[in-house]
Amino acid sequence: MKYKQLGRTGLLVSELCFGTMTFGGRGFWSAIGQLPQDAADNLVGRVLEAGVNFIDTADVYSEGESEKMLGKALGNRRKDVVLATKVFGRMGPGPNQTGLSRSHIMQAVEDSLTRLGTDYIDLYQIHGFDAVTPMEETLRALDDLVHAGKVRYIGCSNLAAWQLMKSLWLSDKYNLYRFESLQAYYTIAGRDLERDIVPVLQDQNLGLMVWSPLAGGLLSGKYDRNGKGPGDARRVEFDFPPVDKERAFDLVDVMREIAADKKASVAQIALSWLLHQPVVTSVIVGAKTPEQLADNLGAPDVSLSADDLVRLKAASDLPAEYPGWMIHHQSTNRLTPPAQDA
Repeated sequence: MKYKQLGRTGLLVSELCFGTMTFGGRGFWSAIGQLPQDAADNLVGRVLEAGVNFIDTADVYSEGESEKMLGKALGNRRKDVVLATKVFGRMGPGPNQTGLSRSHIMQAVEDSLTRLGTDYIDLYQIHGFDAVTPMEETLRALDDLVHAGKVRYIGCSNLAAWQLMKSLWLSDKYNLYRFESLQAYYTIAGRDLERDIVPVLQDQNLGLMVWSPLAGGLLSGKYDRNGKGPGDARRVEFDFPPVDKERAFDLVDVMREIAADKKASVAQIALSWLLHQPVVTSVIVGAKTPEQLADNLGAPDVSLSADDLVRLKAASDLPAEYPGWMIHHQSTNRLTPPAQDA
């Protein structure tokens, strides 16, 4: 297992991060996974043995049950992991039991600490953008949590490029701890992140945690072109995230050929492609079974050649959009001096 620096921090995290969305299965989350405690204990043990030191959860996963189960599964191994969780989603019926107000954040962090059975969270992330709460209020609350020792680093998830840049500007302006990472949807079948967000991450030296790297299981190789897959497959009941399926299956055809050459799975090719992208810090993988987990953990061992990457790029490139194509056009010859007449 390789380890990478999280953004500009001195924190080292494994290139694979274990996601616990499949733990519990309460309410809305039952379509994602319904693993009981013994299964969760088994998977956590396996990822730690494989060298994974980065585990991600959220308070809303299975209405808090995922955090509880993860805390129990870790036990006295808590100190061995970089533990990440999130705040934003609704955690009760009251009007202030959701969002990113100081009120909700201060209550939510205490609840998460209790469920996880720990007195600190390594990476505390906002789970989205709150259009109601001023960003300054959110950042000041998170800054206070870092100063209090309850949180060590802060991150964000699912922000637009302008929202991310605004947050960094506010942190700089008011001398507040800033977001050190972004958790975002990124996959070879959905490369939208590359238009605006990737340049921000590279320019501002932020880490990138990738969620749903297999496009909700669509790149697992289990589905046919009609979208049919195994009866327990996630997309059968939960067809998310949105994907251009026709384009995705054309891509899967290319991935199958490469996978066959390397004696790998289609899923491993999809994960390996992400691990070959310089902007990616860690790829979040989840699992329902030990077999699925073992396949995902094998992805770092799959090496893609330059030719493989060219084929995959050609099959997955984003259509050109303005102003991207204009910026590229005007920058192409920036370092090339004009030709001199003889």
